[in-house]
Amino acid sequence: MPRSGFGASGASGCAGRWARRSMVIVAVEVHDNPDEHRYEAVADGELAGFAAYRTQPGLIAFVHTEVKDAFEGHGIGSILIREALEDARGRGFEVLPFCPFVNSFIAEHREFVDLVPGSRREEFGL
Repeated sequence: MPRSGFGASGASGCAGRWARRSMVIVAVEVHDNPDEHRYEAVADGELAGFAAYRTQPGLIAFVHTEVKDAFEGHGIGSILIREALEDARGRGFEVLPFCPFVNSFIAEHREFVDLVPGSRREEFGL
């Protein structure tokens, strides 16, 4: 069931959609919201997207990412995931990218591949 005004999952099971509108993004902030088990991207004061996760000691599994349609095409998803992965690195977490968007981001930004345990990289095509 959707939460916090986010739509249902898209075809990939990982990307939600909202009505599109034109806008210029001025500032994007990313923060961890552990009560909701997700990183949130706030653009110009509005919740623009999130990356849901589950954790175990020393491990974070990204399971779902959504960006509002109104914010697509502005790099919000990439900013969100880059910041979340940098935070995971800083906290000493290994990463399991079950969300296809996170997995694709890591595949395209090889500096994050080392976060995925070596024994699991083949499972994620990394």
